Amino acid sequence: MNSLQKLYETVSARKDAQTEGSYTCYLFGQGLDKILKKCGEECSEVIIAAKNGDNSETVLEISDLLYHLTVLMVQQGITLEQVEAELKKRSGKQGNLKTFHQVDKNT
Repeated sequence: MNSLQKLYETVSARKDAQTEGSYTCYLFGQGLDKILKKCGEECSEVIIAAKNGDNSETVLEISDLLYHLTVLMVQQGITLEQVEAELKKRSGKQGNLKTFHQVDKNT
C-alpha cells in the first residue's frame, strides 16, 4: 500500500470515527468551507516555499496540501481510484498544450 492510499484510508476512518481531539475530525465537523479554506492556504504556502527556493520547506507544504486535498476528497466522496483513472487518461495525451485546460476568462 502506498502512502497516499494509507492517508486516504486513515482520513476515511477518521471521518466515520469522529474522535475527539483529531484535527481531521475537526475539519469534517467544520464542513466544506473550512476544508476549502485550508486547501487554499496550503496551496499558497507551497507557492511561497517554492518561490523562496527552500526544497525542504516545499516538501513539508506539499505534504500539508496533499493531506488537506485528501480530506476534501473524502468529504466529497471522491476516491483515489477516480483521480488515478483521470491521471491515467491524461498520461496518454500528447501535443495538447492549448487544449488541455481552457478557461473562459470572461466569467
